Amino acid sequence: MPSQQVLDEKSSEVAEIKDIFKGYKSIGIASLQKVRASQLQELKKTMKGQVYLRVLKNTLIKIALEELNQAELKKLEAYLEGSNVFLFTDLNPFKLALMLERGKVKTTAKSGDIAAFDVVIPSSNTGQPPGPVISQLNAVGLPTRIENGSVWISKDTLVVRKGEPINERLAGVLSKLNVKAVELGISMRAVFDNGIMITGDQLTVDVAATKRSVESSNQEAFALALSIAYTTKETIRPLLQTAHQKAFALSVGAAIPTKETIADIIRKANAEMNSLSDAVDKVKPKAA
Repeated sequence: MPSQQVLDEKSSEVAEIKDIFKGYKSIGIASLQKVRASQLQELKKTMKGQVYLRVLKNTLIKIALEELNQAELKKLEAYLEGSNVFLFTDLNPFKLALMLERGKVKTTAKSGDIAAFDVVIPSSNTGQPPGPVISQLNAVGLPTRIENGSVWISKDTLVVRKGEPINERLAGVLSKLNVKAVELGISMRAVFDNGIMITGDQLTVDVAATKRSVESSNQEAFALALSIAYTTKETIRPLLQTAHQKAFALSVGAAIPTKETIADIIRKANAEMNSLSDAVDKVKPKAA
């Protein structure tokens, strides 16, 4: 049986957890699998003032959730497995996930690790002399050739896809080639934000692709606004410029003299006169 002191300590921790839950808009759960203590400490420093990080026991979290008795909040229980770090913040959950993603570091793989991205070994000089390395490279699908006393990889080769496990043989080759195929860091499992549970895969945002999409949409919207003469602070100047150009061309075409068009009207009339004169000169000899 646990002593009264232990029970009191746990009760105090649960009360503290409940207070923390009440003090923030968002509660994130991230896996601590393959996270180094130094990384966690560095992350705490980086996020200080924006995110409160705390490693808490799942059993105490479950007790706190039961005592809080909030149906939506109890959705967190589905993620209370393994070793986790809890992140309490008022930040946008997508910004929080992006901060964690940027805090990851690449490292060499060990057997059983999962590839963080498609690993393509480029055609290049391995810097290794001919020997057992040739059979090691060939064993993982890398074509080789010997050039100037060194082993070269003949062509760009995909050796493992993102999300696939890296076997011992491939891990050894990647280490030899100094290819870092694994990312270490905190992976967001889920965020409870203002009553909504957002899973880790939903928090993944391709910033570059999103930026390109927004830029493309902006260009299309701008072109549409111009085509239908929809005025905004962005379109008013080009719309006025287009309207002025059309009005100017119409005035010149209709020979309506203004201080802006008179010079062009005269030049046009002169050009038409000269053209007509040339046509008359060509006709006269035939008439004669």
